Amino acid sequence: MRFSTFFIPIITLTFIIQGCSKDSSDESMVSTAEFSLMDTQGKSYNVEKRGTNFTLDAGKDKVVLFDIFATWCPPCQAEVQHLGNLQKKYGDDLIVMGITIEEDQSNEDLEKFREKYKGGTYLMANKADNQELSRAIASTIGVGQQFPIPLMVLYKNGEYVTHYAGATQEEIIDHDIAQALGR
Repeated sequence: MRFSTFFIPIITLTFIIQGCSKDSSDESMVSTAEFSLMDTQGKSYNVEKRGTNFTLDAGKDKVVLFDIFATWCPPCQAEVQHLGNLQKKYGDDLIVMGITIEEDQSNEDLEKFREKYKGGTYLMANKADNQELSRAIASTIGVGQQFPIPLMVLYKNGEYVTHYAGATQEEIIDHDIAQALGR
């Protein structure tokens, strides 16, 4: 009886101390995932989710704007020209990545969509991972799985800046991009 009275508290205390020690890696507690995107020109991009951060492999030291949209959505159609204007204005400091939630759009259809609504040259992804990435972003920013479109989310070096649900004025997005770039 003395053995259990003496050693059980010591063993319990040992587990508590080890569980709370700084040696345990916080990294193992962070949710991670990788997503593969392909633009309408056939170029591949990778997005890494680490906790609440989403990092586009080509987006180091840039602002990345993920635009989750559908071609049939009137507010999505209206934003295309704004996104093209912003891409043109900020050039290499900004990557606008349109992510369609539709599964049946061809690359040609997406290119025609962007041309019809005067979207310039920003990127559009058209791959199976679009759905998973869209859901992961929406879940992470707290808008749920039945999120409104367009849903635009800004990241700087993979870190969340802000998001916009529904139609948003170009000037508001422009202001937030400039602020994220320190301008």
